[in-house]
Amino acid sequence: MESRKVIFPGSFDPFTRGHAAVVEEALRIFDKVIVGIGDNRSKRGLMSPERRAALIRDLYAGNPRVEVEIYSSLTGDFARQCGAVAIVRGVRTGCDFEYEQNMAAVNRRLYPDLATVILCTPAELSHISSSVVRELLEFGHSVDDFMPRGVDIARYIEKK
Repeated sequence: MESRKVIFPGSFDPFTRGHAAVVEEALRIFDKVIVGIGDNRSKRGLMSPERRAALIRDLYAGNPRVEVEIYSSLTGDFARQCGAVAIVRGVRTGCDFEYEQNMAAVNRRLYPDLATVILCTPAELSHISSSVVRELLEFGHSVDDFMPRGVDIARYIEKK
């Protein structure tokens, strides 16, 4: 039987506990989750796509059901390239849902064979976002409570 693969696309700058919760939920539904790191070189982030990929690969080392890829194409094209049956998106708020609903409609029009699955981030993690983590780091605060257990974000941030 063919495995059912899904992509979980995003910038993941950085990958947070909320992202990890979405991956765990997706693994309950699908056989394999491919975390797709969108590479937009025009945006200067906290970490390079390669460093983001290293963090996520290290986090899921030993779990053959999670893969990490960097891509620079349209998400639907990336999903097709991976053989995915769906795109998984995590939402924290109603605003997130509205945005994702619109993106799902566009993707359905361009890629009618590709489903979008929207998963809700657990309520206790809904306040966590990559932008909050970046801001806390910028002002010298610890982000340990926002990162997956065991992740030392300092190992992945490029020195300026």
